[in-house]
Amino acid sequence: MAVIKPFKAFRPLPELVAKVAALPYDVVSTKEAREMVKDNSISFLHVDKPEIDLDRSFDPHDVRAYEKARENLNSMMQGGIYTKEGADSLYIYRLVREGKTQNGIVACASIDDYVNNIIKKHENTLASKEQDRVNHVKYTGAHTGPILMAYRGNPEIASIVDEWTVENEPVYDFVSEDGISHTVWVINDDCTINKLVSLFSQVKSLYIADGHHRAAAAVRVGQMRRMEDPDFTGNEEYNYFLSVVFPDDELTILEYNRVIRDLNGLDEEELLQKTAEKFDIIYAGKAPFKPAERHTFGMYICGKWYGIRAKAGTFNEDDPVERLDVSILHNNLISPIFGIADPRNDNRIDFIGGIRGLEELERRVDSGEMKVAISMFPTSMQDLMSAADAGQIMPPKSTWFEPKLRSGLFIHCLD
Repeated sequence: MAVIKPFKAFRPLPELVAKVAALPYDVVSTKEAREMVKDNSISFLHVDKPEIDLDRSFDPHDVRAYEKARENLNSMMQGGIYTKEGADSLYIYRLVREGKTQNGIVACASIDDYVNNIIKKHENTLASKEQDRVNHVKYTGAHTGPILMAYRGNPEIASIVDEWTVENEPVYDFVSEDGISHTVWVINDDCTINKLVSLFSQVKSLYIADGHHRAAAAVRVGQMRRMEDPDFTGNEEYNYFLSVVFPDDELTILEYNRVIRDLNGLDEEELLQKTAEKFDIIYAGKAPFKPAERHTFGMYICGKWYGIRAKAGTFNEDDPVERLDVSILHNNLISPIFGIADPRNDNRIDFIGGIRGLEELERRVDSGEMKVAISMFPTSMQDLMSAADAGQIMPPKSTWFEPKLRSGLFIHCLD
């Protein structure tokens, strides 16, 4: 059963939190980050993307970048920007986007739960990206970006969260530049903390929603620390990693659309003929086609949209991964027709989060950069959990969660 642990977070001072809080390192390019911090010396991007403070010739994976991350973090923690919680605490982190609210418990999760598959995964990690986060954690000695995790909703946990947020004042309450509302409460009552820890000990599984590389890196660093410390007890902070756990029914997954650079030697008519072997064409027109149900897709080519639906018998509805729309699309269109067998490493395909809208798909094609765009229906949380429960791995770029958790609100130190 799942373990959550309270901890003494380093947190920004309330009057500075809106300037400190930053988008996760992996959704912002270095170029975008440099622009974002022009007039903000205390943005947490200085820690999560430290290359922005180095010469542009520096490789972001150069050891000097990680050293800069450590320097910037220490400067912020010791320079009156951060304060340390006086006692082990849990936290409630509420995000509101477009009127929808999600309430997460900020806590530390166990590296042993990760190893023992109580914390379930649905993605493979890339060695290079995982090593980057290992280096970041080792040099900073801290977990700086929380892992987004889900659990099957529990009414007792929800009741505690509702009661605490009504009866207590938040320590943070601000709106980020993208219009997302962020509110944080500190749970510092031992009785309430113990009750929540006990309730989570009855939760069978936690599911990584976003942050597979950060989670894997935290576990690897914890295991390294254990090897260096043969007398470890299991209670040391490095045995745990920073997480925010949400009930599954409060999370929002947006579609993760695709754009493809060429037609693999086909013309438009040939592409449509081959597509029609596995898909019914249900729409053709100038208006954008946004799929409204599973197993349907939009395809934009030469200024025209086509709506397509997977034909019966072209996928296995009983397999939790094969029935995913991302799998159906790959197995019946992207791989056999466009010749893209490994979308993770083929530069002929790119992925665009649904937050950018169908206009971005049209722009990428109309500009001549890409030849075809494909709009998707979002993967569901039930799909994700079913695949993870079956021990299967979902295809790359299956989910895009919104809103994004902000980095820099909570720092968990390993010592």
